[in-house]
Amino acid sequence: MKAVLAVTGLLLTAAGIAARAAVPDEMPDKNTVPEPAATPAVTLSATSSAEQTAAPVIPGLEVLLRDSVHLIRGKRVGFLTNQTAVTSTGESGIDLLHASPDVNLVALYGPEHGLRGGVEGGVRVDNERDAATGLPVFSLYGQTQRPTAEMLRGVDVLLFDMQDIGARPYTFVWTMAMSMESAAARGIPFIVLDRPNPITSRVGGGLMDFEMRNVGQAITGYFPVPLRHGMTVGEIARYINAEYKLGVDLTVIPAEGWKSDRWFDETGLPWINPSPNIRSLEAALNYSGLVLLEATNLTVGRGTDAPFSYVGAPWLDTARLLERLATYSFPGVTLSAVTLTPEGEGWIPFKGERTPMLRLTVTDRDVWDPVWFSLALLTEVRKQHPKEFQISNEGFTQMLGSRWARAAFDRGDDPRTIYDRWEAQNRSWEGLVAKYRLYPAR
Repeated sequence: MKAVLAVTGLLLTAAGIAARAAVPDEMPDKNTVPEPAATPAVTLSATSSAEQTAAPVIPGLEVLLRDSVHLIRGKRVGFLTNQTAVTSTGESGIDLLHASPDVNLVALYGPEHGLRGGVEGGVRVDNERDAATGLPVFSLYGQTQRPTAEMLRGVDVLLFDMQDIGARPYTFVWTMAMSMESAAARGIPFIVLDRPNPITSRVGGGLMDFEMRNVGQAITGYFPVPLRHGMTVGEIARYINAEYKLGVDLTVIPAEGWKSDRWFDETGLPWINPSPNIRSLEAALNYSGLVLLEATNLTVGRGTDAPFSYVGAPWLDTARLLERLATYSFPGVTLSAVTLTPEGEGWIPFKGERTPMLRLTVTDRDVWDPVWFSLALLTEVRKQHPKEFQISNEGFTQMLGSRWARAAFDRGDDPRTIYDRWEAQNRSWEGLVAKYRLYPAR
């Protein structure tokens, strides 16, 4: 159970912006993982001593081109991808595959935020033609969220390569899942080029009930995983294909050299913003909890210098809130009160309005639990501002993961009891998915 602890001398920080909701048997033989080859020498983009001392990580994209290209040679390839699919030296996977004499790339499929990135969250993306390669780009975040029969016409094999950030409401994994279903329906093999989970294999938050896929948006929660799921896209593909009997002819190309407790900045891989407001590893970590606020009329800092490092609202009494939060224990973070005016393009809650916020400064990411913090924070804000605080839509229920958790929150139950039940569920779930994991810890 999360212990109650009076925190003295707690530094409190904030700046936020209102939010919206989005939101096992043995593995079958068809879920194959090629044997890894020896790790070649690579040029690391060293940014820290941790990177320089750790073994380099080779993403599945490079492993495919180095020693598994026979899986796609002579086949017409469709590529589900975006700007995050790069090599360890930052080369675009789209451009590499298009230029390779061993690869016949015939179609591209883009997720939320677009094929080459930069589109704001929730904004519809249209079909287009890729300027760099001349290939057709079919949007999976427009009129449809899964490849149609017409989109897959003339495709012999589908590749998937995108950098997920480790939280259930982030849409890339569910774009993959829906595409797997489309591939299975048409007998098209599906190959996942795996990448590290940037916030490690740690698990936390509500395990989503299967029926929650019909609450909110399916693309923000399509299969049962915890809010912070702790898996790579390849591991999730293996899990859902086997447990939910998707029937996909699935191959996962693991990321070579990654250990499941290594953070992204310990891999030597270049950081590419997966979406406009996830601009750092810390933002990705905080997102796994603060995303709950996106279904309320609180802000998470959109339109500030560091989205997902702030929480706030024009009506929020930050001094009083800090007093209440000091009765909880939140190791690994300091909080401070600030006032900011969100500005910028796209969806900016409280744009142009001076907004009291709390700034979150992570001091020890190995113990910092943004899911627990967010649940406790929302509980206290609801008590403190019962008239002002609002939940926007049912995306909040989906993100909590269950009707029972939503009912407990609405009743004002102690957040520790909700979190303790989540942890018990997650322990059972981790036992279930252990067989699908590909990466040991250090």
